[in-house]
Amino acid sequence: MDTNEFFAPARTTSDEGSSSENATDTETHDGASGAAATEASVAKVPGVLDVSSVSGDETTATPSGKSPVSKAPRTPVWVDLLSPSNDEIHEIEKRFGIEVPTREEMQEIELSSRLYDEDGALFMTVSVLNRAASDAPQTAAVTFILVKKTLITLRYADPVPFKTFIRRVNRSPSLAHSAETVLFGLLEQIVDRLADVMEQAAADLEGLSNQVFASPEDRKSDQGHQETLRQIGRAGNLSGKAKDSLLNLHRLGLFLSTQARLKKDAKARLKIISRDIVSITEHANFIANKVTFLLDATLGMISLEQNNIIKIFSVAAAAFLPPTLIASIYGMNFEVMPELDWQFGYPVAIGLMVLSAVLPLWYFKRKGWL
Repeated sequence: MDTNEFFAPARTTSDEGSSSENATDTETHDGASGAAATEASVAKVPGVLDVSSVSGDETTATPSGKSPVSKAPRTPVWVDLLSPSNDEIHEIEKRFGIEVPTREEMQEIELSSRLYDEDGALFMTVSVLNRAASDAPQTAAVTFILVKKTLITLRYADPVPFKTFIRRVNRSPSLAHSAETVLFGLLEQIVDRLADVMEQAAADLEGLSNQVFASPEDRKSDQGHQETLRQIGRAGNLSGKAKDSLLNLHRLGLFLSTQARLKKDAKARLKIISRDIVSITEHANFIANKVTFLLDATLGMISLEQNNIIKIFSVAAAAFLPPTLIASIYGMNFEVMPELDWQFGYPVAIGLMVLSAVLPLWYFKRKGWL
Protein backbone atom coordinates (compact mmCIF):
# COMPACT_ATOMS: atom_id res chain seq x y z
CA MET A 1 0.00 0.00 0.00
CA ASP A 2 1.20 3.52 -0.81
CA THR A 3 -1.04 6.56 -0.39
CA ASN A 4 0.15 10.05 -1.28
CA GLU A 5 -1.55 13.41 -1.02
CA PHE A 6 -0.40 16.25 -3.22
CA PHE A 7 -1.24 19.84 -2.39
CA ALA A 8 -1.37 22.83 -4.68
CA PRO A 9 1.66 25.15 -4.50
CA ALA A 10 1.23 27.62 -1.62
CA ARG A 11 1.43 31.21 -2.83
CA THR A 12 2.70 34.03 -0.60
CA THR A 13 2.48 37.78 -1.20
CA SER A 14 4.25 40.68 0.44
CA ASP A 15 2.62 43.89 1.70
CA GLU A 16 3.29 45.48 -1.70
CA GLY A 17 1.29 42.70 -3.43
CA SER A 18 4.24 41.02 -5.15
CA SER A 19 4.08 37.20 -5.49
CA SER A 20 6.82 34.87 -4.32
CA GLU A 21 7.81 31.23 -4.61
CA ASN A 22 5.59 28.12 -4.72
CA ALA A 23 5.85 25.03 -2.49
CA THR A 24 4.30 21.58 -2.59
CA ASP A 25 3.31 19.59 0.51
CA THR A 26 3.06 15.80 0.40
CA GLU A 27 1.53 13.52 3.00
CA THR A 28 2.23 9.78 3.06
CA HIS A 29 -0.15 7.54 5.04
CA ASP A 30 1.15 4.42 6.75
CA GLY A 31 -0.62 1.23 5.57
CA ALA A 32 -1.00 -0.35 9.01
CA SER A 33 -2.59 2.47 11.01
CA GLY A 34 -3.53 5.06 8.36
CA ALA A 35 -1.82 7.82 10.36
CA ALA A 36 -0.21 10.65 8.40
CA ALA A 37 3.55 11.00 8.29
CA THR A 38 4.08 14.67 7.47
CA GLU A 39 7.02 16.64 6.30
CA ALA A 40 7.46 20.29 7.25
CA SER A 41 8.73 22.82 4.79
CA VAL A 42 9.46 26.46 5.62
CA ALA A 43 10.04 29.19 3.08
CA LYS A 44 11.52 32.44 4.34
CA VAL A 45 12.09 35.75 2.67
CA PRO A 46 14.57 37.73 4.83
CA GLY A 47 13.23 40.99 6.18
CA VAL A 48 9.83 40.60 4.52
CA LEU A 49 7.76 37.63 5.69
CA ASP A 50 7.78 34.08 7.08
CA VAL A 51 5.75 31.26 5.50
CA SER A 52 5.41 27.78 7.02
CA SER A 53 3.40 24.72 6.02
CA VAL A 54 3.27 21.86 8.51
CA SER A 55 1.05 18.76 8.37
CA GLY A 56 -1.06 20.18 5.57
CA ASP A 57 -2.01 23.30 7.61
CA GLU A 58 -1.70 26.58 5.75
CA THR A 59 -0.65 29.84 7.41
CA THR A 60 -1.05 33.32 6.11
CA ALA A 61 1.93 35.45 5.19
CA THR A 62 2.70 38.10 7.83
CA PRO A 63 5.46 40.68 8.13
CA SER A 64 8.61 39.48 9.83
CA GLY A 65 8.37 39.51 13.59
CA LYS A 66 4.61 39.02 13.79
CA SER A 67 2.86 35.75 14.62
CA PRO A 68 1.21 33.96 11.68
CA VAL A 69 -2.55 33.64 11.51
CA SER A 70 -3.74 30.02 11.26
CA LYS A 71 -6.21 29.04 8.55
CA ALA A 72 -8.28 25.93 7.82
CA PRO A 73 -6.49 22.72 6.81
CA ARG A 74 -5.52 22.68 3.17
CA THR A 75 -7.46 20.50 0.76
CA PRO A 76 -5.27 18.20 -1.36
CA VAL A 77 -5.65 18.48 -5.12
CA TRP A 78 -4.67 14.83 -5.63
CA VAL A 79 -4.99 11.77 -3.42
CA ASP A 80 -3.25 8.77 -4.99
CA LEU A 81 -4.36 5.42 -3.55
CA LEU A 82 -2.09 2.54 -4.53
CA SER A 83 -3.42 -0.82 -3.28
CA PRO A 84 -5.15 0.79 -0.28
CA SER A 85 -6.34 -1.12 2.75
CA ASN A 86 -10.00 -1.27 3.79
CA ASP A 87 -9.37 1.18 6.63
CA GLU A 88 -7.87 3.70 4.24
CA ILE A 89 -10.79 3.37 1.84
CA HIS A 90 -13.25 3.93 4.70
CA GLU A 91 -11.24 6.97 5.78
CA ILE A 92 -11.39 8.44 2.27
CA GLU A 93 -15.12 7.74 2.01
CA LYS A 94 -15.77 9.47 5.33
CA ARG A 95 -13.48 12.36 4.53
CA PHE A 96 -14.95 13.19 1.12
CA GLY A 97 -18.47 11.82 1.57
CA ILE A 98 -18.29 9.38 -1.36
CA GLU A 99 -18.57 5.66 -1.93
CA VAL A 100 -15.36 4.31 -3.45
CA PRO A 101 -15.95 1.47 -5.95
CA THR A 102 -14.64 -1.93 -4.97
CA ARG A 103 -11.96 -3.78 -6.91
CA GLU A 104 -14.61 -6.06 -8.42
CA GLU A 105 -16.71 -3.09 -9.54
CA MET A 106 -13.66 -1.57 -11.22
CA GLN A 107 -13.38 -4.67 -13.42
CA GLU A 108 -16.92 -4.40 -14.81
CA ILE A 109 -17.17 -3.52 -18.48
CA GLU A 110 -20.57 -1.83 -18.45
CA LEU A 111 -20.28 1.83 -19.37
CA SER A 112 -22.69 2.82 -16.60
CA SER A 113 -20.42 1.13 -14.05
CA ARG A 114 -17.27 2.84 -15.29
CA LEU A 115 -18.42 6.40 -16.03
CA TYR A 116 -21.04 8.03 -13.84
CA ASP A 117 -21.89 11.12 -11.80
CA GLU A 118 -22.89 10.60 -8.18
CA ASP A 119 -23.92 13.68 -6.15
CA GLY A 120 -21.58 15.93 -8.12
CA ALA A 121 -18.61 13.55 -7.90
CA LEU A 122 -17.37 12.13 -11.20
CA PHE A 123 -16.32 8.47 -11.19
CA MET A 124 -14.25 7.38 -14.22
CA THR A 125 -12.65 3.94 -14.55
CA VAL A 126 -10.31 3.15 -17.44
CA SER A 127 -7.97 0.30 -18.38
CA VAL A 128 -4.33 1.39 -18.41
CA LEU A 129 -1.62 -0.63 -20.15
CA ASN A 130 0.83 -2.09 -17.66
CA ARG A 131 4.07 -4.09 -18.02
CA ALA A 132 4.22 -3.27 -21.72
CA ALA A 133 7.92 -4.12 -21.95
CA SER A 134 7.46 -7.65 -20.59
CA ASP A 135 6.45 -10.80 -22.44
CA ALA A 136 3.06 -10.72 -20.70
CA PRO A 137 1.59 -7.19 -20.99
CA GLN A 138 -1.47 -6.46 -18.88
CA THR A 139 -4.21 -3.87 -18.48
CA ALA A 140 -4.92 -2.51 -15.01
CA ALA A 141 -8.15 -0.80 -14.02
CA VAL A 142 -7.65 2.72 -12.64
CA THR A 143 -10.47 4.80 -11.18
CA PHE A 144 -10.40 8.61 -11.28
CA ILE A 145 -12.74 10.30 -8.79
CA LEU A 146 -13.18 14.04 -9.27
CA VAL A 147 -14.88 15.36 -6.12
CA LYS A 148 -15.07 19.13 -5.60
CA LYS A 149 -11.46 20.39 -5.82
CA THR A 150 -9.75 17.02 -5.29
CA LEU A 151 -8.83 14.21 -7.66
CA ILE A 152 -8.69 10.73 -6.14
CA THR A 153 -6.99 7.93 -8.10
CA LEU A 154 -7.60 4.34 -7.05
CA ARG A 155 -5.36 1.68 -8.53
CA TYR A 156 -4.00 -1.77 -7.69
CA ALA A 157 -1.06 -1.61 -10.09
CA ASP A 158 1.74 0.86 -10.70
CA PRO A 159 1.87 1.69 -14.43
CA VAL A 160 4.74 3.71 -15.84
CA PRO A 161 2.64 6.87 -16.55
CA PHE A 162 1.88 7.32 -12.85
CA LYS A 163 5.52 6.96 -11.86
CA THR A 164 6.56 9.45 -14.53
CA PHE A 165 3.90 11.99 -13.63
CA ILE A 166 4.70 11.84 -9.90
CA ARG A 167 8.36 12.53 -10.68
CA ARG A 168 7.32 15.48 -12.86
CA VAL A 169 5.09 16.88 -10.12
CA ASN A 170 7.92 16.65 -7.60
CA ARG A 171 10.16 18.59 -10.00
CA SER A 172 7.48 21.08 -11.13
CA PRO A 173 4.77 21.59 -8.48
CA SER A 174 2.84 23.86 -10.84
CA LEU A 175 1.67 20.74 -12.71
CA ALA A 176 -0.61 20.01 -9.74
CA HIS A 177 -2.19 23.40 -9.06
CA SER A 178 -5.75 22.00 -9.47
CA ALA A 179 -7.56 18.67 -9.60
CA GLU A 180 -8.47 19.11 -13.29
CA THR A 181 -4.84 19.87 -14.13
CA VAL A 182 -3.70 16.66 -12.44
CA LEU A 183 -6.41 14.66 -14.24
CA PHE A 184 -5.44 15.96 -17.66
CA GLY A 185 -1.75 15.59 -16.85
CA LEU A 186 -2.26 11.92 -16.01
CA LEU A 187 -4.34 11.35 -19.14
CA GLU A 188 -1.68 13.00 -21.29
CA GLN A 189 1.01 10.86 -19.66
CA ILE A 190 -1.01 7.68 -20.31
CA VAL A 191 -1.57 8.67 -23.95
CA ASP A 192 2.13 9.50 -24.40
CA ARG A 193 3.07 6.11 -22.98
CA LEU A 194 0.70 4.36 -25.38
CA ALA A 195 2.23 6.31 -28.27
CA ASP A 196 5.73 5.21 -27.25
CA VAL A 197 4.59 1.59 -26.94
CA MET A 198 2.99 1.67 -30.40
CA GLU A 199 6.13 3.18 -31.93
CA GLN A 200 8.28 0.45 -30.39
CA ALA A 201 5.82 -2.22 -31.54
CA ALA A 202 5.98 -0.86 -35.10
CA ALA A 203 9.79 -1.01 -35.02
CA ASP A 204 9.72 -4.58 -33.70
CA LEU A 205 7.29 -5.64 -36.44
CA GLU A 206 9.58 -4.16 -39.06
CA GLY A 207 12.38 -6.40 -37.82
CA LEU A 208 10.03 -9.39 -37.77
CA SER A 209 9.04 -8.65 -41.35
CA ASN A 210 12.69 -8.94 -42.40
CA GLN A 211 12.95 -12.26 -40.57
CA VAL A 212 9.81 -13.70 -42.14
CA PHE A 213 10.88 -12.94 -45.70
CA ALA A 214 14.55 -13.80 -45.22
CA SER A 215 16.06 -16.63 -47.25
CA PRO A 216 16.03 -20.08 -45.62
CA GLU A 217 19.84 -20.17 -45.62
CA ASP A 218 20.00 -17.21 -43.23
CA ARG A 219 18.34 -19.03 -40.34
CA LYS A 220 17.32 -22.42 -39.07
CA SER A 221 13.77 -22.87 -40.26
CA ASP A 222 12.17 -24.55 -37.26
CA GLN A 223 13.76 -22.43 -34.55
CA GLY A 224 13.37 -19.25 -36.60
CA HIS A 225 9.67 -19.81 -37.19
CA GLN A 226 9.00 -20.66 -33.56
CA GLU A 227 10.65 -17.47 -32.32
CA THR A 228 8.95 -15.39 -35.03
CA LEU A 229 5.54 -16.77 -34.13
CA ARG A 230 6.19 -16.05 -30.46
CA GLN A 231 7.17 -12.43 -31.18
CA ILE A 232 4.21 -11.92 -33.51
CA GLY A 233 1.90 -13.28 -30.83
CA ARG A 234 3.35 -10.88 -28.26
CA ALA A 235 2.95 -7.92 -30.64
CA GLY A 236 -0.65 -8.91 -31.33
CA ASN A 237 -1.39 -9.25 -27.61
CA LEU A 238 0.23 -5.87 -26.91
CA SER A 239 -1.67 -4.08 -29.67
CA GLY A 240 -4.95 -5.61 -28.52
CA LYS A 241 -4.48 -4.43 -24.93
CA ALA A 242 -3.37 -1.00 -26.15
CA LYS A 243 -6.53 -0.70 -28.27
CA ASP A 244 -8.62 -1.66 -25.23
CA SER A 245 -6.95 1.09 -23.19
CA LEU A 246 -7.43 3.62 -26.00
CA LEU A 247 -11.12 2.72 -26.26
CA ASN A 248 -11.55 3.33 -22.52
CA LEU A 249 -9.75 6.66 -22.77
CA HIS A 250 -11.92 7.69 -25.72
CA ARG A 251 -15.08 6.95 -23.72
CA LEU A 252 -13.70 8.90 -20.78
CA GLY A 253 -13.04 11.87 -23.07
CA LEU A 254 -16.60 11.80 -24.37
CA PHE A 255 -17.90 11.63 -20.80
CA LEU A 256 -15.79 14.60 -19.68
CA SER A 257 -16.80 16.67 -22.70
CA THR A 258 -20.42 16.65 -21.48
CA GLN A 259 -19.53 18.02 -18.03
CA ALA A 260 -20.46 21.66 -17.53
CA ARG A 261 -18.02 22.05 -14.62
CA LEU A 262 -15.03 22.02 -16.99
CA LYS A 263 -13.79 25.43 -18.04
CA LYS A 264 -13.08 26.49 -21.59
CA ASP A 265 -9.32 25.95 -21.39
CA ALA A 266 -9.87 22.50 -19.84
CA LYS A 267 -12.18 21.48 -22.69
CA ALA A 268 -9.63 22.74 -25.22
CA ARG A 269 -6.99 20.58 -23.55
CA LEU A 270 -9.42 17.66 -23.59
CA LYS A 271 -9.92 18.08 -27.36
CA ILE A 272 -6.16 17.82 -27.90
CA ILE A 273 -6.04 14.63 -25.84
CA SER A 274 -9.00 13.21 -27.80
CA ARG A 275 -7.28 13.93 -31.12
CA ASP A 276 -4.13 12.20 -29.89
CA ILE A 277 -6.20 9.19 -28.85
CA VAL A 278 -7.80 8.98 -32.29
CA SER A 279 -4.44 9.17 -34.08
CA ILE A 280 -2.85 6.54 -31.81
CA THR A 281 -5.90 4.30 -32.30
CA GLU A 282 -5.39 4.47 -36.07
CA HIS A 283 -1.74 3.53 -35.56
CA ALA A 284 -2.80 0.64 -33.32
CA ASN A 285 -5.17 -0.57 -36.04
CA PHE A 286 -2.30 -0.44 -38.54
CA ILE A 287 -0.15 -2.51 -36.19
CA ALA A 288 -2.97 -5.02 -35.70
CA ASN A 289 -3.33 -5.38 -39.49
CA LYS A 290 0.42 -5.83 -39.87
CA VAL A 291 0.41 -8.48 -37.15
CA THR A 292 -2.28 -10.37 -39.07
CA PHE A 293 -0.30 -10.03 -42.31
CA LEU A 294 2.93 -11.28 -40.73
CA LEU A 295 1.11 -14.16 -39.06
CA ASP A 296 -0.40 -15.24 -42.38
CA ALA A 297 2.96 -14.82 -44.11
CA THR A 298 4.77 -16.89 -41.47
CA LEU A 299 2.21 -19.67 -41.65
CA GLY A 300 2.47 -19.52 -45.45
CA MET A 301 6.25 -19.88 -45.25
CA ILE A 302 5.87 -22.86 -42.95
CA SER A 303 3.40 -24.45 -45.38
CA LEU A 304 5.81 -23.91 -48.30
CA GLU A 305 8.66 -25.55 -46.42
CA GLN A 306 6.44 -28.48 -45.50
CA ASN A 307 5.31 -28.81 -49.13
CA ASN A 308 8.94 -28.84 -50.26
CA ILE A 309 9.72 -31.66 -47.84
CA ILE A 310 6.68 -33.65 -48.95
CA LYS A 311 7.63 -33.03 -52.58
CA ILE A 312 11.10 -34.49 -52.04
CA PHE A 313 9.63 -37.63 -50.49
CA SER A 314 7.07 -37.90 -53.30
CA VAL A 315 9.74 -37.62 -55.99
CA ALA A 316 11.93 -40.18 -54.21
CA ALA A 317 9.00 -42.59 -53.95
CA ALA A 318 8.12 -42.13 -57.64
CA ALA A 319 11.76 -42.56 -58.73
CA PHE A 320 12.35 -45.79 -56.81
CA LEU A 321 9.03 -47.38 -57.59
CA PRO A 322 10.11 -48.97 -60.94
CA PRO A 323 13.34 -50.48 -59.48
CA THR A 324 11.32 -51.86 -56.61
CA LEU A 325 8.86 -53.41 -59.07
CA ILE A 326 11.64 -55.09 -61.04
CA ALA A 327 13.30 -56.42 -57.89
CA SER A 328 9.97 -57.72 -56.66
CA ILE A 329 9.31 -59.58 -59.86
CA TYR A 330 12.62 -61.43 -59.78
CA GLY A 331 12.22 -62.12 -56.11
CA MET A 332 9.18 -64.33 -56.68
CA ASN A 333 9.65 -68.07 -56.11
CA PHE A 334 8.14 -69.56 -59.25
CA GLU A 335 9.60 -72.74 -60.75
CA VAL A 336 9.40 -71.52 -64.36
CA MET A 337 11.26 -68.19 -64.68
CA PRO A 338 13.44 -68.26 -67.85
CA GLU A 339 15.59 -65.32 -66.78
CA LEU A 340 16.85 -67.22 -63.75
CA ASP A 341 18.85 -69.60 -65.92
CA TRP A 342 20.11 -66.85 -68.20
CA GLN A 343 23.85 -66.15 -67.93
CA PHE A 344 23.43 -62.35 -68.21
CA GLY A 345 20.14 -62.14 -66.28
CA TYR A 346 21.58 -60.57 -63.13
CA PRO A 347 23.47 -57.67 -64.77
CA VAL A 348 20.50 -56.96 -67.06
CA ALA A 349 18.14 -56.78 -64.06
CA ILE A 350 20.50 -54.43 -62.27
CA GLY A 351 20.74 -52.23 -65.36
CA LEU A 352 16.96 -52.12 -65.75
CA MET A 353 16.57 -51.03 -62.13
CA VAL A 354 19.15 -48.25 -62.50
CA LEU A 355 17.65 -47.06 -65.76
CA SER A 356 14.10 -47.09 -64.34
CA ALA A 357 15.30 -44.90 -61.46
CA VAL A 358 17.29 -42.42 -63.60
CA LEU A 359 14.56 -41.80 -66.19
CA PRO A 360 11.95 -40.47 -63.69
CA LEU A 361 14.56 -38.25 -62.03
CA TRP A 362 15.53 -36.81 -65.42
CA TYR A 363 11.88 -36.21 -66.26
CA PHE A 364 11.17 -34.44 -62.94
CA LYS A 365 14.28 -32.32 -63.38
CA ARG A 366 13.21 -31.32 -66.88
CA LYS A 367 9.75 -30.30 -65.61
CA GLY A 368 11.32 -28.18 -62.86
CA TRP A 369 9.88 -30.22 -60.03
CA LEU A 370 13.29 -30.68 -58.43
